[in-house]
Formats: sequence, C-alpha cells, structure tokens
Amino acid sequence: MKVFLAGIMQGSLTEKGLHDQDYRQLLRNALGQAFPNAEIYDPLAEHRNSLDYPPMTGREVFFYHNRMCREVDVLVAYLPQASMGTGIEMWEAYQHGAAVISISPMRHNWAVKFLSHAIFPDVPAFLAAVTSGEIAQLVRRVRESASGADSTPVAKSD
Repeated sequence: MKVFLAGIMQGSLTEKGLHDQDYRQLLRNALGQAFPNAEIYDPLAEHRNSLDYPPMTGREVFFYHNRMCREVDVLVAYLPQASMGTGIEMWEAYQHGAAVISISPMRHNWAVKFLSHAIFPDVPAFLAAVTSGEIAQLVRRVRESASGADSTPVAKSD
C-alpha cells in the first residue's frame, strides 16, 4: 500500500519559508505503526531543500508529486489552513480512487469537505482514529469501493 503524506508547507506565506512541519514525523510514525508494510512518502523528507531549487527543478518536483498522487492508495492531508498544493494533491488522489483523509478545522471548506472520505479536526483526533483502527477500516472500505468489491458508500465526516 502506498501512502502520501500531504500537508501545508508554504501555504499563504508571501516570503520564502515553510510553516511548522513537526506534524510530519507524528503522522509518519502513527501511519507506520498502523500500516507496517506501507510505503509512506513524505515530500518534505525527500526534498528538504526544495525552497532553494532552481525554477525548473521546483517545477519538475511539483508536477511529479501531483502525478504520484494518482497512484497512491491513501493520502493524508494536514490542513490547519488552506494550501493550494495540498488541494491539488487531494484532487488527484480522490479522482483516482485513493482514500483521502484530512486533518483540518476547515470542515466547511469545499475542497476539504468534498474531497475527503474523513475529516479530523486536529492531529490528536487523527492519532486516536489511527490507534483505534478507525483509519484502517476506512481505508479498507474506500479501497473496496474503488475496486467495485463493495457498493456501500463511504461515510464522510460533517
């Protein structure tokens, strides 16, 4: 199983910089425990110096990540605020049958609301769902639905 760890990096910053990225290690650890055989891809871990890439390299990485989201089984999106890049990644994953799980207080934002199979308000709520097995069940239901094995609709959080 392939998991893509999406989330805010630059967000709406107008200067060169990144939002706090501490969430990434927490999510990687939890997902690694829940899905020990999963391949978890973290774009920041693979591209730590991306803000310093020349324009052509940055462009190639941006489009590579978006294409990659077409081939994952699960996308976890951390969105404490809007992120255009994460929105595109969510769209690609959703359109290609992946389970899209958002961690965001923006439950009324249409991109979050309509592209997510589940929405958790914050990291502790998501981690509790991972520990309880709720995330594993959700992923299984979405994957079965995408493969046509189950016609039951996947419930979304309101």
